Amino acid sequence: MRRERPDRAPTIRELLAEGGKSFSFEFFPPKTDKGARNLWRTIRELESLHPTFVSVTYGAGGGSRDKTIGIVERIATDTTLTPVAHFTAVNHSQAELRHLIGRFASVGVRNILAVRGDPPGDPMGEWIKHPDGVEYAADLVKMIRSYGDFSVGVAAFPYKHPRSRDIESDTRYFVDKCRAGADYAITQMFFRAEDYFRLRDRVAAAGCDVPILPGIMPVTQMSTIERSEQLSGAPFPAEVRARFEAVADDPEAVRRLGIEHAAELCRELLEQDAPGIHFITFNKSTATREVYGLLDAASYGIKGSAGREAGAGASYELRGSVAPMTA
Repeated sequence: MRRERPDRAPTIRELLAEGGKSFSFEFFPPKTDKGARNLWRTIRELESLHPTFVSVTYGAGGGSRDKTIGIVERIATDTTLTPVAHFTAVNHSQAELRHLIGRFASVGVRNILAVRGDPPGDPMGEWIKHPDGVEYAADLVKMIRSYGDFSVGVAAFPYKHPRSRDIESDTRYFVDKCRAGADYAITQMFFRAEDYFRLRDRVAAAGCDVPILPGIMPVTQMSTIERSEQLSGAPFPAEVRARFEAVADDPEAVRRLGIEHAAELCRELLEQDAPGIHFITFNKSTATREVYGLLDAASYGIKGSAGREAGAGASYELRGSVAPMTA
């Protein structure tokens, strides 16, 4: 059912400029019908929190392109949420990229997260440019900005991108993306606040003031630790791992610690002037809502996509408890 929406969808650039803290959720395109049903249940459950925006990933090698576009289109037309489409250059010609940009624009999607993307099949394999494609994420940012009134985000890497030679070159690449027209950035997942602060400080030292949103994923089981290393290409912090290993034999204790640790991390980030939090949900709402429930959102002035205080009319998430819901 179509929901009431403003005549003109806001850009992330505008939403971040309003003041207060941003909070947002990230989803991925499911592979099965059951997964699709779970995704839309999660979206409806999280919609009540009035996030600043939600994003949908593109899949390794652009393999889930059509699903990403379909989900983003449906979010744009059937919900009150502001969607951000992840968009990669992998295996796409410039003509294909222009067509996809036009498709997003045709349904009112004005927010895109531009990433170069990983090679299909092997994320750490050799990256090969399409013969008629673009080479770098900065090129993709320029292309998107040249085709309309889009707000473009980019990726940031607290530990550096796995393909960057060193921290210094990684910082230069990031600044290049921002100077190409990026309005904001979202980090790869991380588990220590100091790693985010080091990233922010080195970017600022390079003369770049683009807002960098921390990407946060709660650890809900021990396998999450290994999975995070595979996804981020960065080692899980030893001191944080030790906290989880101390309760590894108790799955419920692991999950409880994961929620508490994520909330602690979010508080430290927000209190040290991070512009908001971007939750990596893996299409599940319970852990995300529990972490959010432990935060005193009102004290941070967190704004939803409609410019209202997040949680207005839904007091449970501001008082540290969570409304009953499905996993």
